[in-house]
Amino acid sequence: MLSKKTKYGIKALIYLANSPENEPVSILDISTSEDISRKFLESILLLLRKTGFLSAKKGKGGGYYLRKNPQEIPMAAIIRILEGPIALLPCVSLNFYEKCADCSNEKECKIHNLMIEVRDSALKVLENRTLADIAYK
Repeated sequence: MLSKKTKYGIKALIYLANSPENEPVSILDISTSEDISRKFLESILLLLRKTGFLSAKKGKGGGYYLRKNPQEIPMAAIIRILEGPIALLPCVSLNFYEKCADCSNEKECKIHNLMIEVRDSALKVLENRTLADIAYK
């Protein structure tokens, strides 16, 4: 399940993708249009800026804008930044792996093997879709 932070972050990125290229958009414009708390949106946009998805311009006419073309931003990267692991269990995560405390043998664990399939299916979709794919439809 996606958190509100992730859903709102994706909504904000879609809004920015549909804005004129490299023209800063104010937090107020995004929060009003997408019905997102301004304070909550500020923290999300700051994270997206720190991780290289966005740039910001200060002062009058300032705001946030996409740093890359939406076609170059994979959905998997957005989800990982905002949500964390894509895998449903830490023992199958590619980037956030942790051994399950209650599992003695991952190779024989039926849940582990099923969750690898689930992870791989989700990754196939998320890595092959970009922000442009969802923003422009």
